[in-house]
Amino acid sequence: MTLDFAPMEGITSRAFRELHAACFPGVDRYWLPFLSPAGSRQLTPRQRQELEPGPLGLERLVPQVLTKDPEEFLWAASALAELGYGEVNLNLGCPSGTVVSKGKGAGMLRDPAALDRFLEAIFAAAPIPVSVKTRIGLTEPSEWERLLPVLARYPIRELTVHPRTRKELYAGGVHLEAFRRAAEALPFPLRYNGNLFTPAGVQRLEAACPGLSGVMLGRGLLADPALIARCRGGVREREALIAFHEGLAERYLASMHPDGAVLPKFKELWMYLSLLLPDEKAWKRLRKCARWTEFHPLALGLLRDSALLPEADFSRLNQADVEPEG
Repeated sequence: MTLDFAPMEGITSRAFRELHAACFPGVDRYWLPFLSPAGSRQLTPRQRQELEPGPLGLERLVPQVLTKDPEEFLWAASALAELGYGEVNLNLGCPSGTVVSKGKGAGMLRDPAALDRFLEAIFAAAPIPVSVKTRIGLTEPSEWERLLPVLARYPIRELTVHPRTRKELYAGGVHLEAFRRAAEALPFPLRYNGNLFTPAGVQRLEAACPGLSGVMLGRGLLADPALIARCRGGVREREALIAFHEGLAERYLASMHPDGAVLPKFKELWMYLSLLLPDEKAWKRLRKCARWTEFHPLALGLLRDSALLPEADFSRLNQADVEPEG
């Protein structure tokens, strides 16, 4: 069973991925935040930079495409194939309101017949194998029963399932029975995503759902970057956390404005990292910082001097602020 890092739009950039891999070994693959094809059918310089494999290598990266247009998907798949990628992932899971309102991501689950036509078109002509990441429906878990026969008709390389509806976002528990139903009904490998925050949680899932191809962890890895290393028998080392934090700051500051770009990115990250600290007010103090020169010494001091909880306390996370996984 492989352990993968979920794509988090705006957070898990190339710099983030490369530093994370250097500081916290054990991640099998990093999924890239979704590529949304532009009307020009050309990769932008920024997209090309993000798609460069760098030290991770192509085999440890999974590119993801977000579109409702089969021609756009096929163009993106061809562009990725030319760059050397051997797989492209179709995003049917993003719950972002702006994405869903355009009929993309989880919005494609609204109409199983339209989804069927889309899948027929892309699987007839895709130049490389296609995997899929999905939720179990738009508003009701019962929608999963209408989606399963559609998915079963196609040679999906691997299906990653987040067993919640788009309406549920990240609130409440997951519908594990829906994932088990997929394991019964579908002929291809299945990967699980959703509410995995501890090594014990990963172990319980593996025991409850034997035969998994793997799991994908997102928010749990942002709160505890060493989570996958710990799943593989390692430990969380404070010095590794500090090296990751400071390396990321150095890379971002080399090309971004401290207050206009770096500060917002680090606030997103610290919304999760603060869940490792016993001081529940730490995030409130960090969130109020208006300048990088105020934020950075406070954040670094917390990493250096605070006790760290054995597990991140996700009960403190305001779900309304959660950055959607891709």
